[in-house]
Amino acid sequence: MALVVICGQPCSGKSTAAACLADSLQATDPKPTVRIIDESSLHLGRNQSYAVGVLDFNFDCLIMQQLLPYCLLKHCPGVAKDMPMEKNLRGVLRSEVDRSLSKSSIIIVDSLNNIKGYRYELWCLARASGIRYCVVFCDTDEDSCREWNRKRGEMGESSYDTKIFEDLVRRFEKPDGRNRWDSPLFELFPSKDEIRQSSPVIADAVSYLTKKVDSKSRDVRVLQPTIATQTAHTTDANSLYVMDRATQEVINMIVEAQSQGLAGAVNRISLGQHLPAISFFLEAKWSFSSLMNNDL
Repeated sequence: MALVVICGQPCSGKSTAAACLADSLQATDPKPTVRIIDESSLHLGRNQSYAVGVLDFNFDCLIMQQLLPYCLLKHCPGVAKDMPMEKNLRGVLRSEVDRSLSKSSIIIVDSLNNIKGYRYELWCLARASGIRYCVVFCDTDEDSCREWNRKRGEMGESSYDTKIFEDLVRRFEKPDGRNRWDSPLFELFPSKDEIRQSSPVIADAVSYLTKKVDSKSRDVRVLQPTIATQTAHTTDANSLYVMDRATQEVINMIVEAQSQGLAGAVNRISLGQHLPAISFFLEAKWSFSSLMNNDL
């Protein structure tokens, strides 16, 4: 039915926005199936999934940049092992989204989704499924995000390590509504306005996701799969054997019908019930008298 990508800085109010959107969707009639996919639903921790953020090297020398992976692997195998963690996290989330997409449910991806290339991959999944797609952006200033992350840590809630937080903030790629993978774009400002179910942006997103689409609809876009994204229909492994056997059965029926016809011409052969009959005509090119007179 639809894919919703929640996007924003760490600790910018994304989970609150996802929960409010899910509750608002559940309040509509008919009630759609809504599922939120995030790190916690897949039993993934924040700091463990973004362990690459603890590396804060800034080498201007090209040789040192090339030698860094080798040095980490040799002298710091634990750190080197954590370098692909963020990439693995995106792969796990993308796979779960791909398995969950359908024309009868709304999937909300509650994660950073901070890389535009990754948002494009999610957009491609929605297009291949032929469903709606939108991005909800929590536009919160960095200072507010930093303060909220600190308060979470003080309260014993899940929070980001300081170095990881600063690394994620630095690498964030803001969505742009002019890009097809960021459109339509619904922007929230949690640091200025509290996120509620009655928020105008939440109401607009719910309307876009649940509005009935017909030939006159212009403000709702349902992505259509292309030839490149459509799944090819696979054939059975023994399809060649089945075709060969069926062909041989038809040949045997023709030979049997001809043998039963003896000297008479066979113009029509029935292959069985619910199957078309074979019609053919034999034109005599010679006769017994012509053979005797050598007139061939």
